[in-house]
Amino acid sequence: MSLVAVTDHTFPVLDIEQEVVSSAGLSLRDGNSKDIEVLKGLVADADAVIAQFAPINAEVIGAMKKARAIVRYGIGVDNVDLEAARLRGIPVCNIPDYCIDEVADHTLAFILATTRQVVPNTLLIRDGKWGLATGLDQMRTLRDQTVGIVGFGRIGREVAARLEPFKCRRLVFDAFVAEEAILGTGCEPASLEKLLAQSDIVTLHCPSTPQTKRLLNADSLAQMKQGSVVINLARGDLIDTASLIASLQTGHIASAAIDVCDIEPIPADSLLRTLPNVIAASHIASASPKAVRTLRETAARIAVMALRGEPLPNVVNGVAQKL
Repeated sequence: MSLVAVTDHTFPVLDIEQEVVSSAGLSLRDGNSKDIEVLKGLVADADAVIAQFAPINAEVIGAMKKARAIVRYGIGVDNVDLEAARLRGIPVCNIPDYCIDEVADHTLAFILATTRQVVPNTLLIRDGKWGLATGLDQMRTLRDQTVGIVGFGRIGREVAARLEPFKCRRLVFDAFVAEEAILGTGCEPASLEKLLAQSDIVTLHCPSTPQTKRLLNADSLAQMKQGSVVINLARGDLIDTASLIASLQTGHIASAAIDVCDIEPIPADSLLRTLPNVIAASHIASASPKAVRTLRETAARIAVMALRGEPLPNVVNGVAQKL
């Protein structure tokens, strides 16, 4: 019987995956580990591999003797060595459209929370006080802000659409999207330098690649407007954490709202957990009952498709599938 191995997951049980796999006459193995040696043993005889956050590096991929596909629970694939899989002829698939609305909604929530100082004012009331929790200058009207959107894929476009009724200026940087497409949404195409220099709020929606890692660092943060806001619901390593903390401490960056961080979980002693001008969440922006079920069912179905020799969707490493 063909085997689907799940390297790791954050779900209580794999009942959804088990139902999909079993109905196809396949077996499921739940390893739930991020240890390299454990992973190597887990995937060695697997016909398909599903992974969430475990490091599927060249060593782990090299241990795969039978794998016909690697499926990532999610959109980003930065924990999978795409080149190592390509050299082995193993297609890597992601699930790019399962949580678009959830992340776009969460982005808007973060933007409004920072511009309207929702958290500080809530904490003031909980502390038995009354009045304005921050300086009046921190209470901003979104219509008066310029929002810079870095990355204009599915989520970036949905964020732009949600911002349109607020009538704010929207700048967009995406090297892979034509200016005409950006203009067609009512946004303004901009270079990264222009976006950083002119935006009051910068929200990141690009993948983690060698070109985008540490996109916001000491130099680029210094290019941003005094008192600007940073939003990140994409990948933690898009921001150099130490540089962001330093900018928040000086007030050059007025506030940040992050659902992702480099590293995760955020260390217990990190100032990101205690700074009053930071809103942090535990990589949960994609969560909703509908989105999680879609994610899990789709991952399992893609694994089944691979073992049935059916054409695979969303192959991200350029491997031509052997049907």
